[in-house]
Amino acid sequence: MEIKAIVYTSNTGYTAEYAHLLGRRTGVPVLASEEAEATLPKGTAVLYFGWLMAGQIKGYRRAAHRYAVAAVCGVGLGATGGQDASARKANRVPADVPVFTLQGGFDFSRLTGIYRTMMKTFIRVVGGQLEAKTDRTPDEDRVLELLHHGGSCVSEENLAAVLAWLETEEKKNHLS
Repeated sequence: MEIKAIVYTSNTGYTAEYAHLLGRRTGVPVLASEEAEATLPKGTAVLYFGWLMAGQIKGYRRAAHRYAVAAVCGVGLGATGGQDASARKANRVPADVPVFTLQGGFDFSRLTGIYRTMMKTFIRVVGGQLEAKTDRTPDEDRVLELLHHGGSCVSEENLAAVLAWLETEEKKNHLS
């Protein structure tokens, strides 16, 4: 399946950064979900990016109903690749659709409304649990750092698995 567009839903900008980074790297057009709905025909093959909240990839279900989603990327606080299986299960992504989770970033000042309130609680509860842990992993240390000081983990390196999958798909398309 030849991917015609990268479609994304972003809340604080990190998901959009990844979508545009991949678009620049591959030459595939990048569209925010609202723009995609206005311009892409139903059934178009897309790679979908959404931000992760409590395991849910925001906008995925809507995208899955509208497009032929070839792969899904969820962007959140956790380590790249660390939530692939749980994101697949929580979002009911079919087994033949690859799921990639990417560590994005955190900037409390970019949050609004209910998400701001929810993250205050998350920082207090989860941040407190991580701080109390005496055997934190480097990934947990990075999440704690993001929660307390903010920052971005968006990088092309974090897209390595997505890029490898796209390369494999391109080879399959040329052989068929």
